[in-house]
Amino acid sequence: MAAGEYVSVSSQADTEKADLAREANELRLYPDLELQELTRIYEARGADEATAQALARQMMNKDALAAHARDELGLSEVHAARPLQAAVTSALTFTAGASAPLLAVLLASSAMLVPAVALTSLLFLALLGGVGARAGGAPVGPAVVRVTFWGVVAMAVTAGAGRLFGTTVG
Repeated sequence: MAAGEYVSVSSQADTEKADLAREANELRLYPDLELQELTRIYEARGADEATAQALARQMMNKDALAAHARDELGLSEVHAARPLQAAVTSALTFTAGASAPLLAVLLASSAMLVPAVALTSLLFLALLGGVGARAGGAPVGPAVVRVTFWGVVAMAVTAGAGRLFGTTVG
């Protein structure tokens, strides 16, 4: 999980760097067009033409690349892709999420193993979905339903693949 997250976020970071390099090149080659572009962005956000142009000039005089990164590309230091941070977070959350089902494996009888792990997994997914939503300030109900639903889908697909290939746990 952590390796996949690292690779995914690294690809995102590479794309962001390429976008910034392309924007820096456009600013060097076509500064007037880039000023017009930034002016149109500010007009689309509600500024009149004169204010938008004055703001675009001011932003470009201060730091043209930062202005275009933020306002044209939607990039900022706060939201920049951080592959290592994403990998560590993924590893920690995966470990935390796996702890309850592993505990069920240790405590359940062999006859109740599969139902105990499935139920514990779903309950813990619902709990973590709620905690994540609450931490992010999002509505808890929809997050719990979404995480639990997709957990059921993932378990069903996994069980179906196991049955298809003859590797189910009985």
